[in-house]
Amino acid sequence: MPIRWLPFIPVWICGRIIKIDSKPFYRLTKPVVFLVCLLPLIALLLRAFEVAGLTGLGANPIEELLHELGRWGLKFLLITLLVTPLRRWWGWNWLLRFRRMLGLFAFFYIVLHFLTYAILDQGLDIAAIFEDVIERPYITLGMTGLLLLVPLAITSTKGMMRRLGKSWQKLHRLIYVIAIVAVWHFYWQVKLDTLDASLYALVLIILLATRVYNSRSLRGK
Repeated sequence: MPIRWLPFIPVWICGRIIKIDSKPFYRLTKPVVFLVCLLPLIALLLRAFEVAGLTGLGANPIEELLHELGRWGLKFLLITLLVTPLRRWWGWNWLLRFRRMLGLFAFFYIVLHFLTYAILDQGLDIAAIFEDVIERPYITLGMTGLLLLVPLAITSTKGMMRRLGKSWQKLHRLIYVIAIVAVWHFYWQVKLDTLDASLYALVLIILLATRVYNSRSLRGK
């Protein structure tokens, strides 16, 4: 089973025991899903310190850490976008309860990706970072995606949803732009071995096409 489905496994198991979409179900599964979403970071830390017999991060540990955190940020972005299609196709309305958490974990891993670059790779050399942003297009895209994610993370609370009203939904449609930027950033960064990036791009294209189809279907009703 692909590792990207891990956040949904405890939800499915608990759903077989407790009525799905009930408050007890959500209270039980929320901390479990939270811990599962942390597993990629825990695995990276165990690898970094070669704990439990795990191999290290290779000859260039900073680069490996940087790339893995970026990949997981992108995976969580796509998983977050997958929630709405799954709800509409199979009636899994209970997934909406976890969408905010999944989106915030995408932001969390992307911030760690940036901090690894800024601190471990560049040593907090602001001039060097600024130069990279200006001269390297894939870093320009990455920084753009991160900056666009910040207002979404800040306004992810229920209080902000009430304050912004209809504007909240319009603002959070930026997630589609961010996903495009993130996949583009990844594709340009890998340079030669573009298979993984192409697969992420394919998944994103399917999700965007689904979004367009559903929007047109709703307008036609």
